[in-house]
Amino acid sequence: MVEFTIESLDSADVERLRGIFGPLTESVRDLIDATIRTEVDADVVAVAKAEIDAATARLRSRQLDGAFGVRLSEGGQMPWGNPVIGLRNPVAPPLVLHRAPDGGKYADFHLGAAYEGPPGHVHGGMSALILDHVLGEAASSADHPRLTGTISMRYLRTTPLGDLHVEARIVRSEGIKTYAVGHLSDASGVTVEAEGVFISPKWAR
Repeated sequence: MVEFTIESLDSADVERLRGIFGPLTESVRDLIDATIRTEVDADVVAVAKAEIDAATARLRSRQLDGAFGVRLSEGGQMPWGNPVIGLRNPVAPPLVLHRAPDGGKYADFHLGAAYEGPPGHVHGGMSALILDHVLGEAASSADHPRLTGTISMRYLRTTPLGDLHVEARIVRSEGIKTYAVGHLSDASGVTVEAEGVFISPKWAR
């Protein structure tokens, strides 16, 4: 049994949970992709649905009351339900963010069939979600979170599904406001540009 008192976990416990839930999330992520692209017959779909329903019932036999939230452990934050970076969210691509030499954030990742808008291309809302998150990460630090005040996107061209890159950095800070810019790109160059203002919330000041 997994005892899920997150606040009491040390780094070894966190890694143990990663080993349990990370592969489960990857399997569900693969299931989402297979569900979109399968062309099997109706009887095969019916059998698969029954198996999925049974697995869902097993997972629901013990679950959290409400959303996952951002848990804190000895090793830091665990935003595992997040739709961009969440370890336990199969909707998340997921992004693994890195710190650039200039202090900004970046990630290389892959978007497949689950993120399609125009045929063969990424849904514009997904591009906005990713950029909003990464700009927010760039504007924040572990002890100074900052939330989106305003953000604007400039879509230069459609973003093809496949391997992509995102990056963001701080431009300047003025009091409780931090200004950040970033972009999404493929192998041929930038597809979406973004700029935003991120606010230090009252509870974090």
